Amino acid sequence: MAAMAAAGEEEDYEAVLCVKPAVHVYRVPPRASNRGYRAAEWQLDQPAWSGRLRITAKGKLAFIKLEDKTSGELFAQAPVEQFPGVAVENVTDSSRYFVLRIEDGNGRRAFIGVGFVDRGDAFDFNVALQDHFKWVRQQSELARQAENPEQGPKLDLGFKEGQTIKLNIANMKKKEGAMGNTRPRPTGPGGLSLLPPPPGGKSSAPVCPSGERPSALSAPTQLPGTPITDSLLSWPQPSAAPAATADVWGDFAKASGSAPTQPPANAGWVQF
Repeated sequence: MAAMAAAGEEEDYEAVLCVKPAVHVYRVPPRASNRGYRAAEWQLDQPAWSGRLRITAKGKLAFIKLEDKTSGELFAQAPVEQFPGVAVENVTDSSRYFVLRIEDGNGRRAFIGVGFVDRGDAFDFNVALQDHFKWVRQQSELARQAENPEQGPKLDLGFKEGQTIKLNIANMKKKEGAMGNTRPRPTGPGGLSLLPPPPGGKSSAPVCPSGERPSALSAPTQLPGTPITDSLLSWPQPSAAPAATADVWGDFAKASGSAPTQPPANAGWVQF
């Protein structure tokens, strides 16, 4: 129901497709044959009426209305159900003139000639009618597909019988060959891979830049000891040995004749 109401409102709405301010109307003589109308036979220097042209659309139907320039009073209108068709025909000798089939609403019809002053206005007149009926065809197609969705074209991505495809695997072979030529790294104890030695057998000692001296090595950090080592270090330490005399051979001569004397025991040491 809502869709029908929306469609009804759309049909009641009248849209303006094109407006041209200057147009001339001519009397058209009866067509003697099926060869078409010719504007040269219309007495173009004596138009029967002049005014403006307006194209409107109401639903799928278009209307070509001839109105007075000042008051907007309707002079004549031509309902158009299809374009191109019998309601609007082109003449054979010009692109600025057309033949319209007008109706008065009581069933009476007549054919009149219409001509535009500017050729661009005639082009716009043609395009406005073409665009409207192109939209009508699109709406009809969408409505038909909505009623029968299974009848629409289906997308088939499968291979047809005998159809083949080609894959370029040359690059893949090159990559596999390059990977097969790589040598495995030697492994050390524990399964760890060993890095190769530096080229030339150069030492890995750091080299100081020219003009700079290596900084003095910092003193090793003393690690905290155990209770036993702390007790040993707290004992009194022996005094420094006396400096050697200038006579190096004196003690050697004395030692040959006498027994070696024991150094005095230090009171600070414990004898085991």
